[in-house]
Amino acid sequence: MTTNAPRPEVLRYTAFSAEPEGGNPAGVVLDATHLDAGDMLAIAADLGYSESAFLTALPDGLEGHEGRAYGVRYFSPKAEVPFCGHATVASAIALAERIGPGELVFSTQAGIVPVSVVQERGTVRATLTSVEPHLDRIEAADLDEALAALGWPDTDLDPAFPPRIAFAGARHLVLAAATRARLADLAYDFARLEALMHRLDLTTVQLVWRESADVFHVRDPFPVGGVVEDPATGAAAAAFGAYVRELGLVPEDAVLTLHQGEDLGRPGELTVTLRAGDPRVRVSGAGTRIG
Repeated sequence: MTTNAPRPEVLRYTAFSAEPEGGNPAGVVLDATHLDAGDMLAIAADLGYSESAFLTALPDGLEGHEGRAYGVRYFSPKAEVPFCGHATVASAIALAERIGPGELVFSTQAGIVPVSVVQERGTVRATLTSVEPHLDRIEAADLDEALAALGWPDTDLDPAFPPRIAFAGARHLVLAAATRARLADLAYDFARLEALMHRLDLTTVQLVWRESADVFHVRDPFPVGGVVEDPATGAAAAAFGAYVRELGLVPEDAVLTLHQGEDLGRPGELTVTLRAGDPRVRVSGAGTRIG
C-alpha cells in the first residue's frame, strides 16, 4: 500500500447462504487499486477467512460490459489462489448492492468468469460460469498417500466414483465416501495432506457423498490455505460438476444440489447447472453481508 493511500474498506459477505451464520464468509475489497500482493495477503490473513477477493475496475472494460468488468485476485490466509468461487459470489453480490443486479465479468488468473446477479423475493443470488474444465487421473501412490493422510481405508470409498483431479479454475482431488457417516467423521493429518496437495498443486480435496440422483453432501479440507476446512467451495463445486458429467454419472443436462457446511455448523447450498453442448459449469448461490 502506498504511503499516502487510504486504507481500503474491507467488506464481509457470506456466500451460498441467505443467512450471515451460514455458507462461507469471504472478505471483499471492491477497490484494491493501491494494494500490492503483500498488502492483500496481510488483509486476508488478518480476516482469517478461507479466501478474500480484491477487485480493480478494468478501465477499458470488456466488450459489452463497460463499467461492470473487474480484475480479481484471491488470497487465503497463507497464499494467493488462482480462482475462488465463494469469494466470486460474495464480490458479485457486494457489487450488485452498489451498482445493481445484472451481468458482471471477472478477469481472474484462471481466465474470464462471467457472473449474473439477480434478486428474487428479497434474496440476492449470483451465478458464476466457470472456465473450461478438465479431469486428470491421480497416480496410485498419490491416492494411497491422500487416503493415509485422511485416515480413510480404501474400502470407505464409493466404487461408483473413481478418484480424479478435477479442474474448473483450480485443481481439486475428488474422493467419494461410501457413507454419510464416513463423510461426517473428518479428522485428518493436516501437515501430511498439505504436503501432498502442494506437490500435486491442489487447492482443496473435494469429499462427496451421494444422497440421491441429484443431491450430494460435500466437504473440502483446505490445509494449503491455512484452513482446516472450507465451509462452502464454489470452485470445487464447478470442478465436481465437470467430474460427474465427464464420467457419465449424471445426465448432460442436469441441476445438482450440493449441501456443504452442515458438519461445521455453517450450512450452505450450492446449485450446479450442466448444459449439454457447453463444457462450462455454472455454480449458483445466495449471499448476504455479515454484520
